[in-house]
Formats: sequence, structure tokens, C-alpha cells
Amino acid sequence: MFSIAAYAWLIAGGVLEPMWVLAMKRSGSFRDPLWTAATVVLVVASPFCLSVAMNEVPVGTAYAIWTGIGAVGTVILGLFLYKERAELKRLFFITLIIVGAVGLAIGGV
Repeated sequence: MFSIAAYAWLIAGGVLEPMWVLAMKRSGSFRDPLWTAATVVLVVASPFCLSVAMNEVPVGTAYAIWTGIGAVGTVILGLFLYKERAELKRLFFITLIIVGAVGLAIGGV
């Protein structure tokens, strides 16, 4: 059964995933106390959202979608914030991650 609330938690957790990666990068190897604190909060918040979603979404589907959102979000942040290269192969495989996550959500697997 498709639960909008469960998928909202899942998406929120997925969005928080690349945010903690960004906070960790900005922490300067945990030397900046503000960014270190942000990293810790986000590292706890992201899997918390995942755990709430898993009350209704199958664990394999939830984890795949959560990590997919995190991976895609991290690549997008890298492209825009750190001017990483947007190579065609890289964009193709990121698209496959998105298609797979959407397929899992729609298919109710």
C-alpha cells in the first residue's frame, strides 16, 4: 500500500543525506564546531526519517530510494557547489538510479 506520509518521511531522509555530506565537507575534517554539530544532527536525522518510513515501506525499497536520493543529491551538489564535471556517462548512470528509485516506489516492491 502506498502511504504518502511514509514516502514523505523517506524523501525527507533522502534529502538530508547529501546535506550531512556537505556539512561534513565544510567541517574541515571536524575542525569547525558549527559544521561538525550540523553534521552530527543531520547524520542522526536522515536515518531517523528512514526508520519512520520503514514502518510502512518495505525495507529494501525504502533503503534503495533513500540511498538513491542521497547519491543523486550529492552528485547534484558536487556539480553546482564544487564545479565537478557533468560527464555524459556520469549523468546517464545517475539517471538510472533515479529511474530505479521511482520504479521501486511506483511498483510497490
